[in-house]
Amino acid sequence: MMNRCGLLTPEKKTVPLKSIDVELEVRDHVSTVVSTLNYENKEDKPLEAVFVFPLPGDAAVCHFSAKIGQTEIVAEVKEKQQAREEYDDALSSGQQAFLLEESDQSPDIFSLSVGSLPPGESASIRLEYVTELAVQADDGLRFCLPAVLNPRYQPQGSEASSVQVTSVPASLVPYSLSFFARVSSPRPVTKVESSCSLDPLQYLNTEQTQAMVRLAAGHKFDRDVELLIYYKDAHQPNAVVEAGQTSAKPGTLMGDQVVMVSLYPEFPQAVMSTVASCGEFVFLLDRSGSMGCSSNNSKQQETRIGNARDTLLLLLKSLPMGCYFNIYSFGSTYESIFPKSVEYSETTMEEALKTVDTMDANLGGTEILRPLKHIYSQSCIPNQPRQLFVFTDGEVGNTKEVLDLVKKNSFSHRCFSFGIGEGASSALINGLAKEGGGHAQFITGTDRMQTKVMQSLRFALQPAVENISVTWDLPKGVSVTLLSPPITTIFQGQRSLVYAQQTGQCSKAAEGRVTVKYSLAGHLSQNQLRFSLKPAEDTGLTIHRLGARTLIRFMEMEEREHQGQQDGGVKEKVVELSVQSGVSSSFTAFIAVNKSDGKVIQGPLVRRDVPVAMMMKGLHIPFAGPSGPFLLGSSRKCRSRRMPMPCGASVNMASFHLISSDAHLAKQPSRDPLLQLVSLQKASGCWLLDPGLAAALGKTSEEVENTKPASVQQEVWATVLALIWLHGFKTDAKDEWELLAMKAVSWLHAQNAPYVTECVEAGNALLGCKMQKDTLGL
Repeated sequence: MMNRCGLLTPEKKTVPLKSIDVELEVRDHVSTVVSTLNYENKEDKPLEAVFVFPLPGDAAVCHFSAKIGQTEIVAEVKEKQQAREEYDDALSSGQQAFLLEESDQSPDIFSLSVGSLPPGESASIRLEYVTELAVQADDGLRFCLPAVLNPRYQPQGSEASSVQVTSVPASLVPYSLSFFARVSSPRPVTKVESSCSLDPLQYLNTEQTQAMVRLAAGHKFDRDVELLIYYKDAHQPNAVVEAGQTSAKPGTLMGDQVVMVSLYPEFPQAVMSTVASCGEFVFLLDRSGSMGCSSNNSKQQETRIGNARDTLLLLLKSLPMGCYFNIYSFGSTYESIFPKSVEYSETTMEEALKTVDTMDANLGGTEILRPLKHIYSQSCIPNQPRQLFVFTDGEVGNTKEVLDLVKKNSFSHRCFSFGIGEGASSALINGLAKEGGGHAQFITGTDRMQTKVMQSLRFALQPAVENISVTWDLPKGVSVTLLSPPITTIFQGQRSLVYAQQTGQCSKAAEGRVTVKYSLAGHLSQNQLRFSLKPAEDTGLTIHRLGARTLIRFMEMEEREHQGQQDGGVKEKVVELSVQSGVSSSFTAFIAVNKSDGKVIQGPLVRRDVPVAMMMKGLHIPFAGPSGPFLLGSSRKCRSRRMPMPCGASVNMASFHLISSDAHLAKQPSRDPLLQLVSLQKASGCWLLDPGLAAALGKTSEEVENTKPASVQQEVWATVLALIWLHGFKTDAKDEWELLAMKAVSWLHAQNAPYVTECVEAGNALLGCKMQKDTLGL
């Protein structure tokens, strides 16, 4: 009997992947990631190791190589089917081969096949990609190294076939991770935060514009690694011009200069001081079984669905009078509270909240496409711009189909998306917001969902920007060709990125100018940026690759839109650009074959699936099956040893989404005092003077009633007390209650109430605060 050694899965199979080393290089708001995957075959047979793993959905994979001993083989980008055939042919003839390909269904899932690794041999796989860093609500730049790949639910009746994805609970991942990050920027780095333990931040120069940080020792690759990077004065528009590749032909994308422009439009204060009082707000909530998982790592009783219910409470209380709304929820089926969107009033708000309070993670799978189709089939309400809020843990297999639908209906709405928990698909969450002209947020670790969602509601209440145009003013003989799709949405203070290919020669001192013009609430506005046309130093080809990736994604979507109508012309252009730029696409793959030593590898090839982490908190999952206890999905008969790409784990969702009985038996935590107070606010913005309010304020009914100034209406007194309590005791959560407090102030102004000064003085005395009238907005 063979002695098993090395890393083992829970079913006692050897894992040939020993460790992953990741180096992150952040320059301003663009990052380059180099991952080295170290393999070793400790068995007595040659292996084929297949690793299906997540990457950021907008990453541009631009390098793939393998090192065996002293031999390094650099992979080439080729048309996907050709690459697969070359890989299969190599294995059949006893050669070592390596294949890296993107999923046909979702651009954030990749498959790495390491073929014919002889007994006792090691191999290091180097994978490099570049990506933009998303701007968060608090101005931090977010980088995420995905580690968790939860099973992607494939809708019933979908044409895409399911394949094998090997997963283990995150705590049982059998390989280690080392992570190192270097950050540099023209502006000082103020701090770096993470969902994982970090060693102290080290500055590399006195200006603090360069810094480095590492993951603390002992980290297991059992959760997504999220970094939040903060710069001083982060909102600065700028442009980076990058020199072309000297070996590439002038006139091609890689041969010409490429410019990346970062714009942070600032809206006129007169427009920003008014909040929209209209709109149709449609909330779409994921109620699949995985939403019953714990929502963070510290409060085991707080589930994703519970967090979402609390967030919907805040959202409904913060909506303006005169708007329309509806709430949909979905799993394997979908349902809505009202047949169609209704006018926001005390009656409709209370009816919605009663239904929300009963919502649980009990609707099975994650069929998001059907409710979206139903929402889009509903006629828009005149003069009420539609705003769609989507809450999901993002575990769907038909990502591209969903995004195509959102883009097709982008003219009718703005889409704001929220990825909840570890393993949420970045391709889905970012794609929903990008194609829907909205904003994306990720809620992981100990993040408060409410804070991030209310930030997005502020964006939704901003007036829609119309008639956006981008114009370039360049020296004679210089022109640009846009690589980015047209800008369709702009939010106050949020970044808009534009990539363009620059053709023609100019002097080193030459300047260019780019102007963004738009119409906002009937006013014409513009923002302008001047920049040097001299190429920046030491940028490599990062900007070229990001520009190529942007254009590739745009053309891929165009190809799906016009499938069967263009004789494959767009696909051919994507393949050509992908090969030319060395950037991955859904139609190409990286292939490397070791032909150096000419040795033929003897013996039958044994397949080993490298497991990837998945989050299973709060769930009981029956794993037993013919393939071993931790195999998710079912294998399918395939053309050869090569594994087709995953489009969704074929999991029995009825069993997968069983919520732990312990979770239901667990005592519900007492309600947060802030949410308790918020739940008592009326749709108009006021509070009633009743025992519930007294309890929320931590006082008795007698104390609250007896201190009311004479001749003051009860609702006015109650509303002033609520405002004082919010400002006095919950300033740290102001982002969450600011909009509903504004509604309360508007209600008080509408009452034209006398004795407000006396109310504030009495309220301060009762609650032990020192609030001024102007602080409260009165």
